[in-house]
Amino acid sequence: CSTGHNQNHRHFGLCARASETPGRGWCDERFDFQATFLQCLAKHVPNIYSAEMDPLVEKQEEMVQAAILYPLECYLFGEDPDVFLEKLQQSGTSQLCGKVFKGGETTYSCRDCAVDPTCVLCIDCFQNSIHKNHRYKMHSSTGGGFCDCGDTEAWKAGPLCSKHEPGASSSPKENSECQLNEEIMEHSRRVFPSVIKYIVDMLIWEEEKELPVELTISREKVDSYYCVLFNDEHHSYDHVIYSLQRALGCELGEAQLHTTAIDKEGRRAVKAGHYASCQEAKEEIKRHSENVSQRPLHVEVLHADVMAHQKFALRLGSWLNKLMSYSSDFRQIFCQICLKEEAGSEKPCFISKLMLWDARLHKGARKVLHELIFSSFFMEMEYKKLFAVEFVKYYKALQKEYISDDHDRVLSVTALSVQMFTVPTLARHLIEERNIITIITETLLEVLPEYLDKNDKFNFQGYSQDKLNRVYSVIFDLRYILVSKPTVWTDHLRERFLEGFVSFLRILTCMQGMEEIKRQIGQHIEVDPDWEAAIAIQMQLKNILLMFQEWCASDEELLLRSYRECHKAVMRCSTNGRSREKTVFHLCGHTLESRPYRVSADPVSIHLPLSRTLAGLHVRLSKTGAISRLHEFVSPEEFQVELLVEYPLRCLVLVAQVAAEMWRRNGLSLISQVFYYQDVKCREEMYDKDIIMLQIGASLMDPNQFLLLILQRYELADAFKKIKPTKDQVSSIFFCWERYVPGISNVTKEDVIMREIIHLLCIEPMAHSAITKSLPENESNETGLENVIDKVATFKKPGVSGHGVYELKDECLKEFNMFFYHYTKTQHSKAEHTQKKRRKQENRDEALPPPPPPDFSPAFSNVVRILNCDVMMHILRTLLQRAVELETHLWTEAMVQMVLHLLSLGLLEEKQQLQKSPEEEVTFDFYHKATPLNAVNVLMLVEKLKRVPQLEAQKDTVNWILQMFDMVKRLREKSSLATVGAASGSEATKGDESTQDKEKAERKRKAEAARLHRQKIMAQMSALQRNFIETHKLLYENTLEAQGKDDAIMEEESTSSAIDYSRIALGPKRGPSVIEKEVLTCILCQEEQEVKLESAAMVLSACVQKSTALTQNRSRILELSGDTLDPLFMHPDLPCGTHTGSCGHVMHAACWQKYFEAIQLNFRQRLHVEQIFDLENGEYLCPLCKSLCNTVIPIVPLQAQKINSEDAEAVAQILSLARWLEIVTVRISGYSVKNAKGEKQSLPPFTNKGTGNSALEFHSILSFGVQSSAKYSSSIKEMLILFATTIYRVGLKVAPNEADSRIPMMTWSTCAFTIQCIENLLETEGKPLFGSLQNRQHSGLKALVQFAAAQRTTSPQLLIQKHLVRLLGVLLPNYKGEDTPSLLEVDMFHVLVGTVLSFPSLYWEDAVDLQPSSVSSAYNHLYLFHLTTLAHIMQIVISSLPFYQCYCFSQDIPGWLVWDCVKKGIMPYLRCAALFFHYLLGVSPPEELLQVSEEGQFKALCSYLSLPTNLFQLFHEYWDTVNPLLQRWCTDPVVLSCLKGKSIAIRYPRKRNHLIELPEDYSCLLNQASQFRCPRSSDDEQKHPVLCLFCGAMLCSQNTCCQELVNGEELGACTSHALQCGAGVCMFLKIRECKVVLIEGKTRGCLYPAPYLDEYGETDPGLTRGNPLHLCQERYRKLHLLWQQHCIIEEIARSQETNQIFFGFNWQLL
Repeated sequence: CSTGHNQNHRHFGLCARASETPGRGWCDERFDFQATFLQCLAKHVPNIYSAEMDPLVEKQEEMVQAAILYPLECYLFGEDPDVFLEKLQQSGTSQLCGKVFKGGETTYSCRDCAVDPTCVLCIDCFQNSIHKNHRYKMHSSTGGGFCDCGDTEAWKAGPLCSKHEPGASSSPKENSECQLNEEIMEHSRRVFPSVIKYIVDMLIWEEEKELPVELTISREKVDSYYCVLFNDEHHSYDHVIYSLQRALGCELGEAQLHTTAIDKEGRRAVKAGHYASCQEAKEEIKRHSENVSQRPLHVEVLHADVMAHQKFALRLGSWLNKLMSYSSDFRQIFCQICLKEEAGSEKPCFISKLMLWDARLHKGARKVLHELIFSSFFMEMEYKKLFAVEFVKYYKALQKEYISDDHDRVLSVTALSVQMFTVPTLARHLIEERNIITIITETLLEVLPEYLDKNDKFNFQGYSQDKLNRVYSVIFDLRYILVSKPTVWTDHLRERFLEGFVSFLRILTCMQGMEEIKRQIGQHIEVDPDWEAAIAIQMQLKNILLMFQEWCASDEELLLRSYRECHKAVMRCSTNGRSREKTVFHLCGHTLESRPYRVSADPVSIHLPLSRTLAGLHVRLSKTGAISRLHEFVSPEEFQVELLVEYPLRCLVLVAQVAAEMWRRNGLSLISQVFYYQDVKCREEMYDKDIIMLQIGASLMDPNQFLLLILQRYELADAFKKIKPTKDQVSSIFFCWERYVPGISNVTKEDVIMREIIHLLCIEPMAHSAITKSLPENESNETGLENVIDKVATFKKPGVSGHGVYELKDECLKEFNMFFYHYTKTQHSKAEHTQKKRRKQENRDEALPPPPPPDFSPAFSNVVRILNCDVMMHILRTLLQRAVELETHLWTEAMVQMVLHLLSLGLLEEKQQLQKSPEEEVTFDFYHKATPLNAVNVLMLVEKLKRVPQLEAQKDTVNWILQMFDMVKRLREKSSLATVGAASGSEATKGDESTQDKEKAERKRKAEAARLHRQKIMAQMSALQRNFIETHKLLYENTLEAQGKDDAIMEEESTSSAIDYSRIALGPKRGPSVIEKEVLTCILCQEEQEVKLESAAMVLSACVQKSTALTQNRSRILELSGDTLDPLFMHPDLPCGTHTGSCGHVMHAACWQKYFEAIQLNFRQRLHVEQIFDLENGEYLCPLCKSLCNTVIPIVPLQAQKINSEDAEAVAQILSLARWLEIVTVRISGYSVKNAKGEKQSLPPFTNKGTGNSALEFHSILSFGVQSSAKYSSSIKEMLILFATTIYRVGLKVAPNEADSRIPMMTWSTCAFTIQCIENLLETEGKPLFGSLQNRQHSGLKALVQFAAAQRTTSPQLLIQKHLVRLLGVLLPNYKGEDTPSLLEVDMFHVLVGTVLSFPSLYWEDAVDLQPSSVSSAYNHLYLFHLTTLAHIMQIVISSLPFYQCYCFSQDIPGWLVWDCVKKGIMPYLRCAALFFHYLLGVSPPEELLQVSEEGQFKALCSYLSLPTNLFQLFHEYWDTVNPLLQRWCTDPVVLSCLKGKSIAIRYPRKRNHLIELPEDYSCLLNQASQFRCPRSSDDEQKHPVLCLFCGAMLCSQNTCCQELVNGEELGACTSHALQCGAGVCMFLKIRECKVVLIEGKTRGCLYPAPYLDEYGETDPGLTRGNPLHLCQERYRKLHLLWQQHCIIEEIARSQETNQIFFGFNWQLL
């Protein structure tokens, strides 16, 4: 039982007491169990469930267990329930799995072994089954199905997974579930009826105020009622919340709670109180909800006791459900009781009562009821059968209830039909015994009567979509019943099936000719009629029609009888319009009598399912050979082939006329219908069958008569009698030529599919999914593609994006037929173009003759006579004559092309027949008819076509036809000379070849000539070019100079192999800055400008964003608002930095400002349009590349600085590190004295060794060289301030404030962090440090570093000094203040950047604006860098201590180990420093840094940064200065605790972040998701699990249970997780939908393809195709780079710009 062991013991006293009173009675044989049981319930239930407004679920459960269920179980089992159930569970389980799926769970089906697609496995059974290695499909369940593991009828192989297989050791009898003893069986026979009766009575109880007499206790009735609100599918969440708030005056939160509960449970008490007050609340809710939507909410007032008992009835239901899973005996007893009918009464049995009441139950009750049916009836085969019989008995009633109900199909008992109807033996039983097919078809007719018009035809004008969707479920049932064809037919089965078929024909009769249309003449139609419903029903019926035909074809007797029935039905429908008199039509000696009818004037319908079914049956007659017996069933007089052909022919004419644009005024509805008529979803049962019907006509009618009928219906009779322009409508004649249908000719289904694929791939190479979509599916949703695709095509794998495609094999190209009948107009022209282009490239002629067709089967052999009959010859001659005589208004090239095609067909047919049999047997005389002696000769006309200029394109085809004429002529002559046919054939082809050879040679010659001509022209052009460059030499040199400087320098320097002193960035030996004249072009005004300090500012578009890409500690809580944050020091974890990226496009600052203002103005004028970017926060799209930007970086030119080597050497004598420190100290203390002016000193007192003149000392820093500061133009200054403020605003998430003291700190911080990100990226990608950056990264970084150096000039220098002193406090302990962090709590590279950029502020004087000269700054940089490097080495050594200790147990740590740790740990820092100084000073880096090598790189870095290659020499060199520093550093409490091993510092080098590891096989992820339980909700409803790809957390997305309040806003789980995990930017994988979601902030996001591909190289969003998916490493790497390059925001903006439809999605609740 559901509460564990201990609880029962805790309440044992209570149980004992409880069982003393009722329990004693329950055990007594004579005692009436039912009465006692009900008494017990009457006493306890109202007390337990007394508080329904906010129930304490655990408490209620405890009381139910103690007072009712425990005693009940004790009685039932006769011992302690826990002990008993434990025994039962060990005794083995059922073979059937029986797991019921919830919505969204993943199900698996095996394409190799499943009997039909509805046979599915749950994830556990699948993982343990043989199907794991087969071709399986994965899909998300809609809920309500169950796992078919163990059902032998569902699988052709492997019905059992290893979990459910009976143990091999014990005999099957023992292992199948243990038998219960008699006593327990006896008890359960006594307990179950009372329990079941109570459940049924309570669930279908209709009295709102009273309980059944046996449940009322003598106490007086309390006036305690609930106002209960029920769930429906018409009102939205928000409507219900609104109505509750208005009606009950409750808070939003409470209303949301109620609404969620109603949606989950199906009903909820929303108010408790006296009857009157509840009644009033009911009226109020109804009134408010009626305003909002058409009908009010369903509300009832229930007595508290009724509510309590109904709730307990469901609890008992789930108790029974649990019992069922323990033992087969329990299930059988339960089923017997449920199915038992009361003797002599008409009332239905218990289970039927519940089924019939199903539509009136609320959601929660339905769920319990359906689970009970699953766990009992469906687990026992014989009872499943009995249940199915009951279900079918009430089938009509149940379906009608469902159609008028408003709950989803999943929640209706009718959804169980699939579980019964798809079991082959059960379906057979229901057809034979219960006549199920007839019942289903009658139900269909009974639920659709309102759509029948006066002629008893359907007309779905003004239909209700919801109702029709419900009607489809009846159609599905029909499909389920027909899923598996019987192999053995009994007479009884035959009769029953035929009865069902005739009943089904009644539905088709109502559809035959429905929704007729008439051509609009004059004005356009006003309102498009509803056409969707009729086409949708046609789509639903497509597979059913095919299945019926297959069933009929599986038995000859049945096929003939059903053909007769169908023929009768067609005749009944065709006899209606026979009022008009016949007219007579003559043409070239033949006459046709027919009834006058014109498609363009009379009503016509596209829906002819009866005629098409007949065509399908006729083909199957031909295929099985039963056609020879047809005359026994339908006499030739009755057959009336003209009538059968009439309607399909009208339909084809309609399609041709729509294509010829004669029906333009009938609007879109007709175009849509014709589209679907020929579309792959419908064509098998529409277009294809109409063509077959025409072929039946052609095979049974006189060919001349048949053609006259076609001409008349196509309204072309006059065109061929007298001269009259015609449209392109000859097409129908070839379609009679379409032979690829099993039964019409001797081809198999595979041949048909191969031909479809060949023609699709002739258009262009296609992806697997695209081919699948273009092929018709059978009833098992299979297209048969896999079996044949490898015979006709080869697969090409995809790259990093895109998908794999199939390309047609060359040997299949000869199968191409230009007039393939499934081509649309565009496909036809595209295919023709592709094939001609291909032949041209291969230097072959462009003729595309039709491939030789397969032979017709005997029943259709007469069709070929159409080609050589008189009327056809007349048509061909007439058209050719018009073309030759150049009467251009009478013909088009397309018509001539068709004529040539027909000629080709005739000649091919004759050639094939002549090659197969001797001439005298060949009756097909196309050649003779085409070349008569007296009349106009077709052959001659074709010859003349060559000379028609408009037909130049057809010349090759004409030549081919002339060759064919020649060949047929020779075949005729040879065979009349009685020579051997074979030889003649080969010679003919020889002749054929010789002409072809000539043509090939001619082509080759032409191609060669063309090549030479091209060469000559190219030579002329390059000569001209050289000439131009010579004359305009000056112009060229100038532009080349700018480009070539870099390369030139590189070349010069690579020649010297020794250490190159010009490539040192720091100290007295610093190399020269390489400065180019930068001339940039503004992308907005296209004007060029040189970048200078004094000119107007140029800017780069840029995006500043917060980033956690380098964090070492994802669990750290990020500060969401930075009001109190001090960003001067970065923690070594790098928890969250500010990254600045640029797309590298340059604008004038003034142009950019104009552009931005224009966007703002535009936005204000279009308020209702949603913008992708947030203008308030300065966002815009780069005008050129549409990247998302939120600021601009001013481009500050690099200041050239040359060092005079003599000065440098002179300074070197005096300025040691110690002296430098002293001077700096004096300078700083001097400032602090100056600023103090009687205030308390803000800086600590300094130890001043020298007692010299303090004023002199104060200025001594200037004595090593100064120069006046750079003067920036006002526009550059303005931009400096603007960009700095953006960094501050975005990085700290605060309001902009230009005067804030933290602006400089943020500037240095983003500079340092961006460099670290770029270094990290280059390392991850394995690229060299210099020379491999993309242009946008290079120009962005250069601008950023120069900006960071210049920004100091826009802030007060005192402020900068204050920051500098705080930064130096980390390196020099005598500057330490209270807020200075410990050595181990700062990132040294950030300190380096901050100190270097702020140091010039020490040169500030009141009167003059000074900055250090080149020599001074060289030393400043050198010593600052050396100091931070020493400190960083200390960080590395201290943090590696725990590592040394586990490495060697002795106290002595070997030096090589320390050196190894230091060398590895310091690399990232050195690489970052090299990038920083390179972009700051412009000194070229050594060669070695332009390639990737470990060892060379370290040496080159040390030389570039003026470090000894043995870094420990630094300590040696500066020992006197460093020693006191070391001692001070190591006395810091944080360092001490780390040295003692109490705390752990972060190790260097820091780990490189990667996206989480994903499993190779996608089903592993689905497995993880299926085990995911939402941490916040107790119910087992399926969630939307999403996986964070940054940290691997699994979250419950799009669900109210996990929404969080952040700063007063409701955010979904993903959005709130992203704020912490990725500072607002994050990447998630939606597991059930196989999509990646990128989100940024609260309002933006986009979908991105997941990195999982199927074997065809395609992604599968939504698992719609369901193929097995595997991880594609390249695509996952692409996602990783997207993150590390900080391009996620850019990707989102791009995606939202292209698909603006996503705005409806509320990203913040994701």
